[in-house]
This record gives sequence, structure tokens and C-alpha cells, in this order.
Amino acid sequence: MDGVAARRPVAWVAAVVLVLEALAILFLNYVLSVVVDRQHMSMAGMDPAAMSAGAWVLGVVFALYLACCAVLLARIAVRDRPPGTFGRIVLITCAVVHAVLGAFAVGLAGWTAFVLLMVVLALLVLTLTAYGTAYGPGSGTRSATAPTRPTN
Repeated sequence: MDGVAARRPVAWVAAVVLVLEALAILFLNYVLSVVVDRQHMSMAGMDPAAMSAGAWVLGVVFALYLACCAVLLARIAVRDRPPGTFGRIVLITCAVVHAVLGAFAVGLAGWTAFVLLMVVLALLVLTLTAYGTAYGPGSGTRSATAPTRPTN
């Protein structure tokens, strides 16, 4: 095997965890929208129905984003090839989102939520680093040697 032996299972685990996280986000935002609607909560005079709908819509959008990242990770695991530029950017943004959410989770939800978010972050970073850049014939990469002098 070339590269890391555990990269396919890590990509699969990350994909499954992101699907579970997407379902949890959907459930959490559904509960939040129901609570806001039934309590008739408002912020700065905003309509409670608008806040309820906003919580639900943003939960769906974020869950779809996580599901797309999970599909991308599953595709990487099935093909056992590194993601392209767009896929790498999407996974990096997902990792950054988890890092920022982890920072907020310490103060708002506690250390357990922080640890869970850091586990997902670690899975994403491990997948990105394990697949790295494609090396080999035709990949267009050069060896890591000293730079050559330009020819005239």
C-alpha cells in the first residue's frame, strides 16, 4: 500500500459521523424552532414565526452542507483517491467550521460538546493529510529538492 493504511476507514468514519451530526443538527434546530414558536419568543420585536422558520431553514441548510461533506468523504473513501481542489476547499471549510464551533461550544455547551467537535475536526484533518497530494507519474509534482537556477 502506498501512503497511510488507515486512510479509507478514517474517511468512512468521518463520513458516517458527519451524517450523524447532520441529523443531530436537524433535530436540534427543529426543537429550537418549536420552542421559539410555542413560547412566542422574539428578539428586537421580530415575529416569532419568522424566528422559528429561520431556525428551521438554517438548520436544514447546515445539515445539507454537512451531508454534502459526508458524500464527498464517502466518495474519497470509495475511490481511495485524494479530493480535487474544490473538494479539498469544502473539507477545509468544514474543518474550520468545526474548529470555530468547538471554541464556542466550550463556553456555551460544555467540554463534552467541545470534545465531540474536536473528534470530528481530527477526523477531517486526518483525512485531508492522509490523502495529501497525488504523487506519481503524470501528477505534475516535483521532488522536494533545492530550487534550480533559471536558464538563460
